Amino acid sequence: MEYILFNRIISNGMKKEVSVLLHNIRSAHNVGSIFRTADTLHVSRIYLSGHSPTPVDRFGRPVKDIAKTALGAEKTIPWEYAKTPGKFLRRCKKDGFIILGVEQDKHALDYKSYRPGKKTLVIVGNEIEGIPKDLRKKCDVLVEIPMRGSMVRQAHHPHSTQRGKESLNVSVAFGIALFRLFDQK
Repeated sequence: MEYILFNRIISNGMKKEVSVLLHNIRSAHNVGSIFRTADTLHVSRIYLSGHSPTPVDRFGRPVKDIAKTALGAEKTIPWEYAKTPGKFLRRCKKDGFIILGVEQDKHALDYKSYRPGKKTLVIVGNEIEGIPKDLRKKCDVLVEIPMRGSMVRQAHHPHSTQRGKESLNVSVAFGIALFRLFDQK
């Protein structure tokens, strides 16, 4: 079987099937941190695609930088590599999943306003470029974490230096979004 999705019980007692796709996450430390955070929310399965490192290398050896930050979660959460993410997303939709992208986009909803369904696949993308447009188009909904503060680039401001931060670290954004979306009482 190419893709098997498991049910786990979310901490609020509601049965939800939540899986995650990490696409082109280049940092092994970020991948490990996402595994660790996902474990606290009982994510069913993590899929990795593109350039995302996997918990074991092609020779079957543990990837030390993932293990260092995952603290064992890479051994408890089922994971697999999705070689063709577009095909994988079509399969998930066919299986009844809502595809939710965490991404800054003009069409994105505030992450606090969205209530996920029973079967959700959450996608997070590359630390620099986010979720590619071809995968964004396959999402049923996009949510974003609004950026505020003095370090946020404000192009419309007359004194803008065009320096600053436009996004959070991918593992931090993942944690914020998933706790808000799936740990609701």
